[in-house]
Amino acid sequence: RVQLVESGGGSVQAGGSLRLSCAASGYTYSIDCMAWFRQAPGKEREGVAAMQPGRTTTYYADSVKGRFTISQDSAKNTVYLQMSSLKVEDTGMYYCAADLTICRSGDWDRISDFDYWGQGSQVTVSS
Repeated sequence: RVQLVESGGGSVQAGGSLRLSCAASGYTYSIDCMAWFRQAPGKEREGVAAMQPGRTTTYYADSVKGRFTISQDSAKNTVYLQMSSLKVEDTGMYYCAADLTICRSGDWDRISDFDYWGQGSQVTVSS
């Protein structure tokens, strides 16, 4: 089993930056894809970014390309989401997720593929 614990959310003004962290524990060797999703009030959960642990390939939603960066620290079993130039529309609950199968271009953000989820971390961007 895998446990995911997120941290780093908070409130920031538009144009600011935040970094989210997701620490994985348990059977981390079985993880083949790590991703960040978000959900705004009244909206569906959507994929933000994903990566395969140990690889350099990353995937991003069009809405965050050039502003968000997903990265990892393998020694700490931690995945990060660096968010810059934040916009009000980035507000939402951000979730870390782990998939036991590899990320693939075109369907890396398919929610049903992800086996484990963190508890969520709130990000609020004000104008």
